[in-house]
Amino acid sequence: MLMLTFFKKTTVEWIRACVIQLLCAWAMLCACCGIQAQANDGTAPGRADAIQTLTAKGHACRIDLHWLPVATGRERFTVERADRPEGPFVAIAADHRANFYSDFIGANDRTYSYRVARLFPNGKQSAPSITVTASSRAMTDAELLTSVQEATFRYFWDYAYPGSGLIRERSNYGVACATGGTGFGLFALMVGAERGFAPRNEVAHRVITMLAFLEEKADRYHGAFPHWIHGTTGKTLPFSPDDNGADIVETALLMQGVLAVRQYFNQAGGVETEIRQRATHLWEAVEWDWFLKSPGSKTLYWHWSPEFGWQKNAWVAGWNEAMIAYLLAIASPTHPIPADCYYKGWARTKNYVHGQQYYGFTQAVGRYPMGGPLFLTQYSFIGFDPRNKRDRFCDYFENNRNTTLIHRAYAIENSGKHQGYSESLWGLTASMGPDKYHNSAPGQNDNGTIAPTAAISAMPYTPAESLACLKHLYFTHGKRLWGEFGFKDAFNLNRDWYSDQYLAIDQGPIIAMIENARTGLCWRLFMANPEIAPMLKAIGWESTKP
Repeated sequence: MLMLTFFKKTTVEWIRACVIQLLCAWAMLCACCGIQAQANDGTAPGRADAIQTLTAKGHACRIDLHWLPVATGRERFTVERADRPEGPFVAIAADHRANFYSDFIGANDRTYSYRVARLFPNGKQSAPSITVTASSRAMTDAELLTSVQEATFRYFWDYAYPGSGLIRERSNYGVACATGGTGFGLFALMVGAERGFAPRNEVAHRVITMLAFLEEKADRYHGAFPHWIHGTTGKTLPFSPDDNGADIVETALLMQGVLAVRQYFNQAGGVETEIRQRATHLWEAVEWDWFLKSPGSKTLYWHWSPEFGWQKNAWVAGWNEAMIAYLLAIASPTHPIPADCYYKGWARTKNYVHGQQYYGFTQAVGRYPMGGPLFLTQYSFIGFDPRNKRDRFCDYFENNRNTTLIHRAYAIENSGKHQGYSESLWGLTASMGPDKYHNSAPGQNDNGTIAPTAAISAMPYTPAESLACLKHLYFTHGKRLWGEFGFKDAFNLNRDWYSDQYLAIDQGPIIAMIENARTGLCWRLFMANPEIAPMLKAIGWESTKP
């Protein structure tokens, strides 16, 4: 009995000694890492509810912070900054929602320390995270482009809808995911993997999550997807009262990305093989011929609904953003439409050919004087490479370049006397506006709203001019125009208004078209699909190579 008592006492003392040693070791580690070890009184950094990870990275004129999310995007945070690691700290963002923050300082060689705390619904906040320190720094043009791409990538990586991985319509944490925006997101993920913004294996798993959700859970109508998809259920979210079914143009924008990732993830075995299989299933399931509406038709129709049928009666004809729908419909290996639909459907209108000059640049196609909004020259060309080829009307690379230069010249002339328009601030397209979603073009509905995506996504056509505009947007307007996902959607200097939102269909072209300007990656991979070259031959496209 005495021996047992002695054994128990010795064991308890040994455990107590071990605990004390562990606490001492933890205190030394905290001291080395700059963590203030305080009593667990509700403000201690060691509390379980504190942010457990925080990193800081310096870029041109800014420092980016990132920490692991705690749950599903409902959290709120306070971000604090100090001139020294020991403080004092001042809040620079309160009630911040994302698990990353971009502190646009506006100058280089500035060193700051940061910490982050969670905010709870009852108004209390967690203990602060560890303190991290970084410095803003000068960047080369190439580094700046990579930095912009990396920030834009976050919209499609960190902000993707939880569970399904689909891309949200806009940055309002809603349930609506955009079909076309998800197609752009597949390009963005591919670029992110190529540039090391996220590990290739992790990106591959995200892509397969998205493709599996689209194949197994999302609503489809004759293989085509709706404009908006519920990010959790996969059910159709009506785009308008009588648009609650298939959208063949949004589906084409999605399939453009599906075909690109089918080529990019080319390794044998495992998840990359499954990506190729699922991508092929989705691609081959689209009944493009159904959307001709009736036997003998040569024109695709934009919408079909089980409830309303063809009631919207909107035919797809150019010149607009929908060229990719005809190209893919003709290329389909399972449900193709006749090749002559390209000229008899897509180019059916008498005002397809334009031919007029503005500011010395010829606009080959399109009914809008001065080219219309710039997204018309971008959405179908995220993957489809317009270089060195033409149909019977024009070389679309040259047409898109000329349209872009018309926009720039229009801004330089600035007949509307809008604030800020210049050779370094130009580009009109569809975007958020001061009052509502706004579609603008030179001489049409132009209220002074500039969307960064317009000029930046034109970079393959006008590399020098677009880079100059990007740098102006960044260095002159960055404090109000830049955020956690890169450039915010739009701004209007006439109204001293800057959007606080991001849109998937505006962010996607930024990262993909910068990459096309730099390496041609998105163009090269999409065009490598075996269905593309025979489609162009069937239509009658010709090479313009000397």
